[in-house]
Amino acid sequence: MSQTEDKQGSSQFKGIPVVSTGSKVRKPQGHTAIKNGMKAGSKAASVPIGRKPDWLRARLPNSPEYQAVKRNVRDNKLATVCEESMCPNIGECWSHGTATLMLMGDVCPRACRFCAVDTGNPRGWLDAEEPAHAAESVRLMGLQYVVLTSVDRDDLPDGGAQHYADCVRAVKRVNPQTRVEALTPDFRGRPQDVETVVDSGLDVFAQNVETVERLTHVVRDARAGYRQTLDVLAHAKRHRPDVLTKTSLMLGLGETEDEIRQALDDLKAVNVDIVTFGQYLRPTVNHLPVERYVPPADFDKYRQWGLSRGFLEVVSGPLVRSSYRADRVFDRNNVGLQDAG
Repeated sequence: MSQTEDKQGSSQFKGIPVVSTGSKVRKPQGHTAIKNGMKAGSKAASVPIGRKPDWLRARLPNSPEYQAVKRNVRDNKLATVCEESMCPNIGECWSHGTATLMLMGDVCPRACRFCAVDTGNPRGWLDAEEPAHAAESVRLMGLQYVVLTSVDRDDLPDGGAQHYADCVRAVKRVNPQTRVEALTPDFRGRPQDVETVVDSGLDVFAQNVETVERLTHVVRDARAGYRQTLDVLAHAKRHRPDVLTKTSLMLGLGETEDEIRQALDDLKAVNVDIVTFGQYLRPTVNHLPVERYVPPADFDKYRQWGLSRGFLEVVSGPLVRSSYRADRVFDRNNVGLQDAG
């Protein structure tokens, strides 16, 4: 059975379009994007993703509960970071009726070298009905805790801050008992846009530093920055001390343990409340390779380093992502990972 390539690197199988990672795609809104964020490089095919150790093997999503959440997300026209980031925990989280909703579309103007979200210019597109859709989806799923995240929106004057705030308010209005975490863009460090989101009624404000300072220019888009993220987190806490602040680091990109310690010190200095550590997993051959698979014992050690510095909670484990079991962070027991063995 043959496949035929088109001029954009896509192919067709029995007449059905199949888009190759790294190729150009056209979105329903009319703009184009690079599938999975990174263009295919000349060396990509010669650099395999590699075999993962046993502790990184997650079960395939298959349960009726998972299928129900999937249908709900489709019916409400929502993108989820669970899918876009190829999260290994999608089966576990969706099977328990929880999901992280991704706002403002699935195309990001930035091209971070770890991220599998499609890259392009949304050209100002926003779905005016998204706040209502997000609120209704949270209601239908009966969520007690929801994470709202988004692509960066450098194409918008406020980075999408007002739309973000509208979504949080809509979720809270329809679901007043639901805790809301906003895992936001950095808004290019603009304090007024950070304030717009922090004042929306959310419970947790998160912005990911992603990696240690030395590796930031390699891992993240040039418009992002280690110090810029620290400044955003610091301003959010100064502006609303009652709102918890949170950030996440991926490990296995070549960082040293001294750099991990320094990152924890830097985050504590700006009064971050919650830190998560997880293993970086290469989404496609066009993305950064994994330098090291960090064993579970090391994740336990890094958690203790954070707790000894006085963070409210440090969630640390190979399969942890910034929103993993986010509703259980207040239990202060590494979201139950030890209990699960």
